[in-house]
Amino acid sequence: MHMNVAPHLLTEDRSEFERVLDDALRHAHDRPDLAEVGTRLTAAQLRAMALSATALITAAAAPEYDHFVKIREQGRSSGTSVMGAVLAADGDGASGGPGAGVIAIVTVLAPVLAGTAALIFLLVGAVLKVLAPALQFADTLLTAGWFFGAVAAAGLLCAAAGLLVTALRNRATEVAADSGAAAGDELSLARDAWRHALLERGIVPFLREALADPGAARPTPTPRPRPVSRIPKVGYSGPDFSSPGEGASGNRPSYSSPDFSSPDFGPPESVPD
Repeated sequence: MHMNVAPHLLTEDRSEFERVLDDALRHAHDRPDLAEVGTRLTAAQLRAMALSATALITAAAAPEYDHFVKIREQGRSSGTSVMGAVLAADGDGASGGPGAGVIAIVTVLAPVLAGTAALIFLLVGAVLKVLAPALQFADTLLTAGWFFGAVAAAGLLCAAAGLLVTALRNRATEVAADSGAAAGDELSLARDAWRHALLERGIVPFLREALADPGAARPTPTPRPRPVSRIPKVGYSGPDFSSPGEGASGNRPSYSSPDFSSPDFGPPESVPD
């Protein structure tokens, strides 16, 4: 027997209704008012009766169900918005294509390379300055070393700024995730409230009344309509045939056999000359 569609019960929640009903029947003996399950009516009979009265049972928990559906729709809408924002952020980050990757590599490698070059130039320039104070090349190396040192410092500042921007973006993503988790907890609470109201105010009272008066709770079968012939009726009736034995005997035609006489043969008459 299939469950009737309740006016306010969505298709995706029918399985949840059946699950609550099955749990109630499975643990019916834990309730004193449902201890007679299996004696007057079997669990299968009660389940079929409850499925036939789905609209009546679910109406008892209509406020909790409406709240649950509202929270679920809000969660779906907010989840779609958050997903769109994340995709937009990813698109903005990847909009540069290969150029963005090159910039990231340069930002990371520039301080390292510049710092290494500055160290080498400063060391070599300092050594040459000590060994040959009058050598102009030593001053050039020292100048180049200080230049690469400044480049390394600037690269470090840019890398620090990039890390700060990344941390702020990740923090915004974490806040969105926390909001999604809070919405999920609220949805779980609304679902549990609906299940509890459906069980305590809908299913259990129906099962109790069904056990107290099985005839009243049993659904009345709907009479099946009489089959209608698809052959159209013709506007005339068949002829009335009667057997030869019926009717008055006076109406029968009388036949008599013909009276035949034998021919009179005699001698031929004489013909005059």
